[in-house]
Amino acid sequence: MAGEYGKPVPRPLGPGVSRPFWEAARERRLMMPRCTACGCMFFYPRSECPECLEDGIEWVQVSGRGTVYSFTIVRQPADPAFRDDVPYPYAIVELDEGPRMVTTIVGCEVEEVRIGMRVSAVFDDVTAEWTLVRFGPGETPS
Repeated sequence: MAGEYGKPVPRPLGPGVSRPFWEAARERRLMMPRCTACGCMFFYPRSECPECLEDGIEWVQVSGRGTVYSFTIVRQPADPAFRDDVPYPYAIVELDEGPRMVTTIVGCEVEEVRIGMRVSAVFDDVTAEWTLVRFGPGETPS
């Protein structure tokens, strides 16, 4: 199945850095790192808190709901593997819990995507090993 996808897949940054995010995605859960010192929840996963620089990180489940904060329509892919996908909405989604994620918007026409649009996490099993987190219109997480 991995050979059928034909696009780059994630490369987790070790067991304590981003692997928990990808393991949860495979289970259809959206998890975010949170600093145990200051409580800051953030994304992208890293080994230190971007707010206070402490290294105590815990993983917490979030709702999977958010709002399109910003977006663009990709019409010319940066990687030839995505040539057949254009045009597609590439967005920053602000989760209800605060962190912002870069993602793609699925499940609607590109012309329908708007700043402020409510979206929910959609889990896309691209191979037997990898589930990508994307977002689609609506309030109910997948």
